[in-house]
Amino acid sequence: MRLSLLTLSALLTASALAQSAPPTPRPLPPSEPPATVTATRNEPTALEFTPDKLARLKVPAGFTLKVMATGLGNARMLYVMPDGGIYLTRRQQNDVWYMKDVNKDGKIEATERKQVAQNLKLAHGLDVKDNKLYVVGEKTIWVMDMAKDGTLSVPRVFADGFPDAGQHPARTLKWGPDGYLYASFGSTNNDAPTPNPEEATILRIAPDGKTREVYARGLRHTIGFGWHPVSGVLYGADQGSDWHGDNIPPEEINVIERGKNYGWPFCYGDRQPDPYVNVGNIPGKVAKEAYCAGTQGSVLNYTAHAAAIALNYYTGTQFPADMRNDAFIAYRGSWNRAEPSGYEIARLVFDAQNKPERIEPFVTGFVFQDAQDGLWKQFGRVAGVATYTDGSLLFTDDQSGVLYRVMYTGGQ
Repeated sequence: MRLSLLTLSALLTASALAQSAPPTPRPLPPSEPPATVTATRNEPTALEFTPDKLARLKVPAGFTLKVMATGLGNARMLYVMPDGGIYLTRRQQNDVWYMKDVNKDGKIEATERKQVAQNLKLAHGLDVKDNKLYVVGEKTIWVMDMAKDGTLSVPRVFADGFPDAGQHPARTLKWGPDGYLYASFGSTNNDAPTPNPEEATILRIAPDGKTREVYARGLRHTIGFGWHPVSGVLYGADQGSDWHGDNIPPEEINVIERGKNYGWPFCYGDRQPDPYVNVGNIPGKVAKEAYCAGTQGSVLNYTAHAAAIALNYYTGTQFPADMRNDAFIAYRGSWNRAEPSGYEIARLVFDAQNKPERIEPFVTGFVFQDAQDGLWKQFGRVAGVATYTDGSLLFTDDQSGVLYRVMYTGGQ
């Protein structure tokens, strides 16, 4: 088929006009009033754990706190097996350990622990499915076969090519009730959007690891997340931005839903515009109020800069009945607040309708203001938290390499 000279000329003329047409102008960002922030860098002096410091720690009436293991290095996330075996990731050491209280004396000695995987760059979150252990690092998710004695096969790559770590290298993963793997990837900066669409998100990954989607976005760093055991609702604990003052933005508890935007970096809490983020970076050049109105707000807020690092539900029966199916959150602790926040295990309380009601301290005392010199000091940066097989609660301190155990004795 041949084009006539007239038709060809018309096509060329239309093409030339299209190429020379001026681009659609982008609207200018709306003006905003000046905003001045007063921020504080206050990193409490780090102290080594010693047994005498246990007296500083406080738990609710009826509970006792003991040390289950020491010398664990950069002890981060935990996974407890039905037989009491515990898998532990150590992000700084790039490895995984297996521990088990074989003699049932309430302690895990050096002879009851072993390294079962190594050379996993920034290994952090972990989960188990079909007798396989999945571990996520900086840019890779590995899978390993599990033996009865806790040993693992040589790691295989399950999925790869995830975003650079930047300032948030701690990744978490969990298998969802739909059979897909969910993984959180924090932002690489503090308060500006990034070109990689997989940053500041929770990703949903196919069971074979070959495809994935952005499940939720606008989440600065939701390391701790999980599905409520009764309602099945997915909740996540998100960390707010730094350098925006002592009290904003708050730490958030969000209901995580597919396809939703949770507002970071322009909004915090219940869709509140952040006055310290440049409005010119907002897609579409709209006002912050208009942008935030289209995002998802938090369901609960907690003290700014407390830095949630893990969230897991209590699934045992040892604790009082009103604590069952509540979540426990490890708040690692602030460095960007005049009076430190975090350095604690907190309880996310759910009401009779299985809706989140409040956040309250559960294990506190790791941070204190020294009466002699007036300086803030701390002897624990809590990290992983998990229900133990006997119904007690385990949590780690990755600064001194300690594994703690909280038991309910009812005042006995």
